Amino acid sequence: MSQPHVVIVGSGWAGFYLAEYLSTSTYSITVVSPRRTSAYTPLLASAACGLFNFYLAEEPVRSKYRKCRFIKANVLGVDFDSRSVHCAPAFEDDEDVSNEMFDLQYDFLVLAPGCMPNTFNTPGVAENALFMKNVSDAMSVRKLLFDLLEKASLPNCPVQRKRELLHVAIVGGGPTGVEITAELDDLAHKELKDLYPEVAEYLQISIYDVAPYILGAYDQKLHEYANEALLKRKIGIETNSRIEKVDKHAMYIKDKGRVPYGMLLWVTGNKAVPLVMDLSVKKTEKGLIRMLTDSRLRVLKSKDSAEVYENVFALGDAADIEGSSLPTTAEVAVQKAKYLVNFFNSQYTGQTLSTPFTYRETQLVSYIGSRDGIIAGKGDKEGWTGRSAWLAWRSGSVMWTRSWRNRAMIILTWIVNVLFGKEIAKM
Repeated sequence: MSQPHVVIVGSGWAGFYLAEYLSTSTYSITVVSPRRTSAYTPLLASAACGLFNFYLAEEPVRSKYRKCRFIKANVLGVDFDSRSVHCAPAFEDDEDVSNEMFDLQYDFLVLAPGCMPNTFNTPGVAENALFMKNVSDAMSVRKLLFDLLEKASLPNCPVQRKRELLHVAIVGGGPTGVEITAELDDLAHKELKDLYPEVAEYLQISIYDVAPYILGAYDQKLHEYANEALLKRKIGIETNSRIEKVDKHAMYIKDKGRVPYGMLLWVTGNKAVPLVMDLSVKKTEKGLIRMLTDSRLRVLKSKDSAEVYENVFALGDAADIEGSSLPTTAEVAVQKAKYLVNFFNSQYTGQTLSTPFTYRETQLVSYIGSRDGIIAGKGDKEGWTGRSAWLAWRSGSVMWTRSWRNRAMIILTWIVNVLFGKEIAKM
């Protein structure tokens, strides 16, 4: 008897976890994703700023220890009646191959395609900004930073031009934006002042956000603490900023005019990928468009129906539970993936799932630079700040990677960095 075929769409937190832990003795598993690796997104800022090598911030889907099939492709649509997914090879540099469409049959389908950066249709952002979604983005950040430093170091570069080149504008005052700010600021005050003593003083990092304050997910006491700590280190914080357009060298902000930059990092929210927009399933109607599931992660069929597709599940940033909305975080994605793994590996009997998914809330932690951090309170307990919060964040970042080899290499790299400094200038 042939094994039931599980098709997993996406190789992010949820999809990769399922591919790693689903029983290959019970199921035939196929992962379909345009990316052959799964990025540990909380580690990207650290990798971009040289805390460890880039390869430690991602994991390949293909592995001699992981018996699942991988197909580098985009899923364009799903035929729920015939139980098939319509795919296109994901090779942007080879149009002929990319146009050779194919279909895959499934017995079970897990939809975890993730999201894409939301530019809010701001003119020029897609063409000129950098994002922080995968390791190639982190590599682009590091490369551009050193290119800008070298340009500013040229003997014929005037002071005003140096200031413009070395203005790093970060759009998005959430945890991702603040953490990349913190890592860049640490880098500037340690390695860069020695590597580029003649221009390091001109490096300016600024955070721009449309909200009235940064780190809005935290309570007032904590986000005010973070704001004050960043300002003390001369990091610019421009809240209530509405960016109207962007060109190659500047942003244009309502009521503030033209703001030159050397690097523009856009880390302010997500939007649905085309697959989610095109699927005829029940979805959220406000904010980020996400597929809706029941409490057992089964996809709801339509807007006016409570019926589900018994063999189709959705999780990760692209999905939400109807009536019990959860944030788009790695923690939520992994907990849902663990729930599905448990279902597939030990609980599936051909009947309706008996136990609904329950989210176990974890504390929100953010690094704000200079070995300082903030941790949100949980229940009646208040949050806290300082070095202990930084240590909690740093140790937590190690645990995100599932490979003991990578964990050991990250810790070893930290020790070497403390003893001998980062080799950040090596590209």
